Amino acid sequence: MARCDFCGTAILFGGRKQGDLQFCSVRCQQNSATVALARQLPTGDVQRELQAVHAGLCPKCGGNGPVDVHVRHKVWSAIALTSWSSTPKICCRPCGVRSQLGAALFSAVLGWWGFPWGVLITPLQIGRNVYGMIKGPDPSRPSPMLERSIRLAMVARNAYATRNATVPAKPVNRAA
Repeated sequence: MARCDFCGTAILFGGRKQGDLQFCSVRCQQNSATVALARQLPTGDVQRELQAVHAGLCPKCGGNGPVDVHVRHKVWSAIALTSWSSTPKICCRPCGVRSQLGAALFSAVLGWWGFPWGVLITPLQIGRNVYGMIKGPDPSRPSPMLERSIRLAMVARNAYATRNATVPAKPVNRAA
């Protein structure tokens, strides 16, 4: 099964290809330049940052790691309207499990009310949360999703630093 090179979502049907990159949607494909830059980052720099994040403190609760990507899956429905999502969070395992448990409870209460998708998607999303709570990422090493997140964050940080270094400061008008 293919995965989106930007967001990591599983691509079941269709998808969009751009060179050797594959995306789940036009929205993700619009980030192809970012993904290409992320792939070009020096491996040593990425590994140092990856290990620092994985072994560091949880950005959500401040507790000890290991820190990794935990995905929560939600669904809500109302008659003929159903909306579902999967949201990755970089956090420690206890924070990830709490987030997945909350999403499972949310889905169990609000997911069933749409036909046909609410009835079909709700058990799937609840099952995905339960699976994530039971299995979760391997605590002994960073997951590929964490590496992808770190690479994209490094590109964003480098772009921000470059942009701020090259934009001249606005002159201050003191005559007023």
